[in-house]
Amino acid sequence: MKLQSQLNAAFTALLLVIMTTAGYIIYSLILDLLIQDEKRQLAETGELLVSFLNEQYNDDVNNYQNINDFLQDQDLQLFLYDRNLDTVLFSTMNITVVNEFFQQNNFENNEEFLWEYGNDNFVTSRIIFSPEQTGLELILLTPMHDLQVVQQNFFVRLLLVFLVGAVAAVILSYFMTNKLVTPLSQLKTELKKVENRQFDRMSRVKATGEIKEVEQSVYDMAQTLEQYMKSQQTFFQNASHELKTPLMTIQGYAEGIRDGIFDEKDTEKGLEVMVTEVNRLKGIINEMILLAKLDTEPAEYTPFPLKADQFVRQVVDRAHPIVSEEGIELNHQVESGIIIFADEEKLLRALLNVVFNGIRHSKSTVNIQVYEKEQKVMIDVEDDGSGITEEDAEHIFHRFVKGKDGETGLGLAIARAIIEQAGGAISASNSEIGGAKFTIQLPRYQPTNDNKQKSK
Repeated sequence: MKLQSQLNAAFTALLLVIMTTAGYIIYSLILDLLIQDEKRQLAETGELLVSFLNEQYNDDVNNYQNINDFLQDQDLQLFLYDRNLDTVLFSTMNITVVNEFFQQNNFENNEEFLWEYGNDNFVTSRIIFSPEQTGLELILLTPMHDLQVVQQNFFVRLLLVFLVGAVAAVILSYFMTNKLVTPLSQLKTELKKVENRQFDRMSRVKATGEIKEVEQSVYDMAQTLEQYMKSQQTFFQNASHELKTPLMTIQGYAEGIRDGIFDEKDTEKGLEVMVTEVNRLKGIINEMILLAKLDTEPAEYTPFPLKADQFVRQVVDRAHPIVSEEGIELNHQVESGIIIFADEEKLLRALLNVVFNGIRHSKSTVNIQVYEKEQKVMIDVEDDGSGITEEDAEHIFHRFVKGKDGETGLGLAIARAIIEQAGGAISASNSEIGGAKFTIQLPRYQPTNDNKQKSK
């Protein structure tokens, strides 16, 4: 069963339960209210009659004939009862009915207001003549059947109102559920497009509330998935190219040596080239494995508090042989008291990749600066090289994207993966000293009693 049908069925069932319960309660209350109201009206009518009779026949109250004549003219069902004699003196009903009433009901009980006659009940109201010593009492009756007819007429009208309301509610429910379910059906169609990788055919779904949030999440997911698939496609294309080049070189020299094409000197040179290309392949594969681990095994990231000045000193010490060989000046400046909370080995790898990238592209200077800004630890690495274009800045952290003097094209991608795993971010721009500037943002370390002892 479709969701819209389920919602309509559930709403209709709930409506029926509520209306049935309300109808039963109202049906029961109506009769009680009618009885109370009829009893009140009988009491008012009886008091008027008794008051009139007391005024008219006050001096001759025992003249029953005059009273009987007056009561006979009233279009009422009543008894004139003498409590002293326990007998009915007069009734507007025939003698047979009077006798059966007298036999089936207790006329002496003033508390009882429902009397039985045959299969019907009667609502009664009793008014005493004054003075009470006369013992006369006027008893008025109304059959319950008359009240039940009123009750049924009222209930029929109420049922008609309920039915009209129910039909209107069901129609309204249909339109409301249709408005709710239609965006979900459209989202299902859009998800099918995602499943079939038809990202260019996706369209936005008009919705409100939580469904709008779901729609936005689906759309964002589709964009992210599309970008991921494109990046993966680019990655495999670049990876195949990067792996194919050294393999072709190795294959060429290996076949030449096997076929005896090279002399001894060229053979030795070919072996050296083959070893170099094998080491290059090994480096590419190791970096690809590292990237895969960073993407799939975040649990291996184990952060510790690191003193920023000591950490940067390690970077400078490891880069010293290269900057000495290249004649590059490596400067560093670290604000005192800064603590970095990160996996030392991995963050060191990331920062070294960024620094080595700066060294390769610089002319004479590379600067490292560590400071705090807006509750974050900032690390700037800038060089005085040729800088980067806006187009390169958008793709420079993608895999196998290399600059002019780049190596595998994986160094900055690895750096970004490690930094993002640490909860930070890295961006590239142009430096004021002429080259490129890489800015790393890391969360500020919040010391606790458990990890103060871990600080290095």
